[in-house]
Amino acid sequence: MTADEIRRAFLEYMEERGHTVIPRAPLIPRDDPTTLFTGSGMQPLLPYLLGARHPAGTRLADSQTCLRVQDIEEVGDNRHTTFFEMLGNWSLGDYFKQQQIPQIWAFLTERVGLSADRIFVSCFSGDPDHGIPKDEESAGIWSRLFEEQGIRADHVDLGTEEHAAAVGTGGARIAFYSKKNWWCRGGSAADMPVGEPGGPDTEIFYLFPQIEHDPAFGEHCHQNCDCGRFIELGNSVFMEYQRTEEGFAPLPRRNVDYGGGLARIAAAAMDSPDVFRIGLLWPIIERLQELSGRTYDEHTRAMRVIADHLRGATFLAVDGVTPSNKAQGYVMRRLIRRAIRFAFDLGLEENFFPQIIPTIAGIYEEHFPEVGEHTADVQRILEKEEQAFRRTLRKGLRQLNQYSRTGVTGRELFVLYDTFGFPVELSTEEAARNAIVVSENWREEFDEQMAIQRAQSQRGTTLHV
Repeated sequence: MTADEIRRAFLEYMEERGHTVIPRAPLIPRDDPTTLFTGSGMQPLLPYLLGARHPAGTRLADSQTCLRVQDIEEVGDNRHTTFFEMLGNWSLGDYFKQQQIPQIWAFLTERVGLSADRIFVSCFSGDPDHGIPKDEESAGIWSRLFEEQGIRADHVDLGTEEHAAAVGTGGARIAFYSKKNWWCRGGSAADMPVGEPGGPDTEIFYLFPQIEHDPAFGEHCHQNCDCGRFIELGNSVFMEYQRTEEGFAPLPRRNVDYGGGLARIAAAAMDSPDVFRIGLLWPIIERLQELSGRTYDEHTRAMRVIADHLRGATFLAVDGVTPSNKAQGYVMRRLIRRAIRFAFDLGLEENFFPQIIPTIAGIYEEHFPEVGEHTADVQRILEKEEQAFRRTLRKGLRQLNQYSRTGVTGRELFVLYDTFGFPVELSTEEAARNAIVVSENWREEFDEQMAIQRAQSQRGTTLHV
């Protein structure tokens, strides 16, 4: 099945089970000043997970576009992207574990056709300090589903990822983790913000035996290993707690929040550990190969970064963001400029966005009509930014290379930012690529220069450095 077919099948599958399909929320959150972007499918539904009544009922499903830049440095491997699409279903005080786990299992194995023998899962090992028990119920449901397929379902308690890498799973089908299988916006139960909902989750992984474990990620492989042998397809969060000043209290209603990575499920369906080969990304790679005359196999990382970043920038523009030096606009500018920088590795030293944006629009406009409706605006916004940055890129790179003998300080990074428009992250990345030493306290030095500039600007003067 292609990614488009999987998206359609998921929404139809959930409709058959009484879910109302709701439209995607914009990448810019409404009424949530705590975060810049919609980074998960549950984020727009937070009020309803806390107890408010949703107008569409208690069973919902969607395909939500998301943007996360926390892992931007990871883009270039076989599975990380900043922009992604989450297939989601929710039960708001309706069904719980006994229905959720089997229905996701059936969707993946029966509708999508994934091999049950290559599915592995994880569950929450419990948090005795906060009175939260081990999730034996979810593990029991998984055991039954595996055993019905004639698959042995051994359990192993791994705790932390560090411990898991040290001991390995021993081939166990179901692994218990601590922090990794607790879901809340704070990360762990101990860090869960007061008033926030959370609970244990169970994650689904797909094994790609063609990938050999890399010991750089730990002595032994396990479900959460970063070597790429296991890829997480999605997780079901069982929200049943709310953090209070006194500790943890049960939510007024127990909720289910499922999020499945569309790209990763599609990659598993085609038995490819490389998510960039699916239909949502590969047409962009093919266009880059045509424009550059270079091959994906020889320039894998550069093409992956460009494809991901321009797709993310396109959806940001569709949702009303324009490049700037603040908030969402700064992130958008960083994505665009990183894409241009990696384009130099392909020999694309002239404007190429006009040849890529129509390809991206063509991939998404059928399911997300707003992409087609705003393609002309997206072209204009991104082309303008590309033209502006290319005028200073070469000068900035030459300036950075002049620092190679003495190393780079935060003051010099500020010059690159202020004079040449280099996002500071791009400068530090480029320095690392060229083995240029960056001072340990560069961030403090950079922030000091920024503070001076703001003070000078408030007095109506110009800062010269």
